[in-house]
Amino acid sequence: MTDLFDKFLPEPESFTAGVIEHRGGAAYPEFSGEIAATMSYRGRPCLVWNINNYLGLANHPEVRAADAEHARRWGLAAPMGARIMSGESSELRALEAELAEHTGKPEAVVLNYGYQGMVSLIDALVGRDDTILYDASAHACVLDGIRLHRGRRFPYPHNDVDRLEQLLVKLSGRDRGGVLVITEGVFGMSGTLGDLGRIADLRRRYGFRLLVDDAHGFGVLGPRGAGAGAAAGVQDDIDLYFATFAKAAASIGAFVTGSAAVLGSLRHRMRSQLHAKGLPTAFIAGNRTRLRLIRQLDDRREQLWTVARGLQHGLLDNGFDIGGTDSHITPVYLDMAPEDAARMTDRLRDEHDIYCSLVVYPVVPRGVVQLRIVPTAEHTLADVERTLSALVAVRAHASPSR
Repeated sequence: MTDLFDKFLPEPESFTAGVIEHRGGAAYPEFSGEIAATMSYRGRPCLVWNINNYLGLANHPEVRAADAEHARRWGLAAPMGARIMSGESSELRALEAELAEHTGKPEAVVLNYGYQGMVSLIDALVGRDDTILYDASAHACVLDGIRLHRGRRFPYPHNDVDRLEQLLVKLSGRDRGGVLVITEGVFGMSGTLGDLGRIADLRRRYGFRLLVDDAHGFGVLGPRGAGAGAAAGVQDDIDLYFATFAKAAASIGAFVTGSAAVLGSLRHRMRSQLHAKGLPTAFIAGNRTRLRLIRQLDDRREQLWTVARGLQHGLLDNGFDIGGTDSHITPVYLDMAPEDAARMTDRLRDEHDIYCSLVVYPVVPRGVVQLRIVPTAEHTLADVERTLSALVAVRAHASPSR
């Protein structure tokens, strides 16, 4: 019999996110101070590029005032139970109506949290006779939801719509169950956009149902921040549109929008909503304020894109590999051993007071070593220039390749 805990010990030659932490790295960085582009890290001001505050709403005066008022009015205890028992409120119903209108769908359901919400949504949608086809680069919450499925599930290579169609052809004519296709609006590690236009065309031809996780596109893409589907002009072809408040809205919680009939049934089938306490009313009301600002603040969206474009063009001009990102999410792929990349990011942090997340397995596939830089509307082009200069400097001291 082996020791159950043996698998949690790092392999001698492995280098993962956990090993970075064990070796004194910063896999779990602790920042303090106001949420902004520059925060305090180990007692020193540090320019941070890994904050999920895309539009800079975390410290927006209206958001801060609303949060304080909602906390004063309701506290953080209400509601005292799951929604189906005692968690319903007029604020919750109002938020759902506003989300449905904003995303162009008949109905919306607010979910407690993004991760567990997606897991539970997939579990409730498909039965043993149904088939799931999904992008292999989908977020972990999608993959964990698929793990619960006891029917057939087939991945297709990232954005390989031709392979997706091949799978659909094989399934055509089979009189057994339905087909759910799952992709993302913006893929969170690569920054690439899901090929929603071509997938929507396949949906019209093959009749499957489409679920899109748009956690990183909501608030950033499309008219008034309505998301990737709206930006691509195919929102009507998305059967279930899923997003969270944890990124552009700088809050907590999630939602799914779609047909009234389907969501009316899912309200009573999603186990994470039936068997868990609902979001505090103060958060629900705060998310209404955030949604209103998301719809209004085009200047913040433009600032975000100005910074993102400046950063990405500067990285390319300096010979960095940013892959095929089509969004503000900016990967920097490093052709070096993970240990060398860790030393490079240490120098970036300790000598230049700039924090960029180093991403290695298991967050990304084995063999991928990358920085993940997340611009926000709080950053400036001066921050971009400072970061580019620092990256060039630390790269000069790093090992050239593996």
